[in-house]
Amino acid sequence: VEGVFEVIEPEVIRDRAVVLVDDVVTTGSTLAAAARPLLAAGATTVIGVALARAE
Repeated sequence: VEGVFEVIEPEVIRDRAVVLVDDVVTTGSTLAAAARPLLAAGATTVIGVALARAE
């Protein structure tokens, strides 16, 4: 999942908290991969929220 996500307009998230919503989390790797470019673009915090967790 690495390198799949990018921030197109960093000025929109710079100095803001961002909430990522995923439907199902299995390992958390998708949320982690999505959070990295957001933080690199200047988000102050990235909070991952999932509706369900796979077991």
